[in-house]
Amino acid sequence: MYNNNGKLKYKVYESELASLQAELVKLQYWIKEKGLKVCVIFEGRDAAGKGGVIKRIIEPLNPRTVRIVALQKPTEKERNQWYFQRYIDQLPTAGEMVLFDRSWYNRAGVEKVMGFCTDEEYKEFLRTCPQFEDMIKRSGIILIKYWFSISDREQKKRFIARNQDPMKRWKLSPMDIEARRRWVDYSRAKDKMFKHTDTENSPWYVVNADIKRHARLNCISHLLNQIDYEDLTPEPIEFPKISKHPEYERPPISEMNWVPAKFGENPADDERS
Repeated sequence: MYNNNGKLKYKVYESELASLQAELVKLQYWIKEKGLKVCVIFEGRDAAGKGGVIKRIIEPLNPRTVRIVALQKPTEKERNQWYFQRYIDQLPTAGEMVLFDRSWYNRAGVEKVMGFCTDEEYKEFLRTCPQFEDMIKRSGIILIKYWFSISDREQKKRFIARNQDPMKRWKLSPMDIEARRRWVDYSRAKDKMFKHTDTENSPWYVVNADIKRHARLNCISHLLNQIDYEDLTPEPIEFPKISKHPEYERPPISEMNWVPAKFGENPADDERS
């Protein structure tokens, strides 16, 4: 089941992930049918694997029911709004689950450490965030918060891997490099954030993210356990036969501007659109 490094073997991981994704599809039907409003927050250090688990969650699901929110830095207008305002616009409506790839907790992390907010703004966030989340939950939204915990050693390893791979180098930014230098500052900020926002009504769930496969399976399994659901998967559909119209004459297929068939061959028959 595990290899010599203590990591779940890939075939086992794939099998377990497929089973969990099948359950996610059932959960999706339940959320839609019952009009649930589900908000899931993913936070953690850079390269902790938040995006990876979000990708695996949403992979088999309908983007009209389950969507990702990954906001850019605030505009000038948003910087002058109430801090939580732009996040409120992204909260789920009935029959929807929203996955926040980073959230309002930016203020307690990167904004605090990098000096993008004032001390008063930071203190106000710590005071009001629990109240804000209480209001969210009282409105009927199911709020679930995950913190992906990663070791210094593992983050360094992942940063090096990204730097060496041209396909992944875009994931590295000057902010990531500065965050490495300020590792302890981020630790202090995270500890203080937990002290104020890890509440009984809205707890943080911490995911050990040093091994990606384990983190993904553990997080998805835990998420499924947070909502009681039943299998509402519809029965297979019986497809009707195509109605034939002998009087309809299709234009010659050769008149279509086909993409060159670098792989395989383009069709020669007219039974297609």
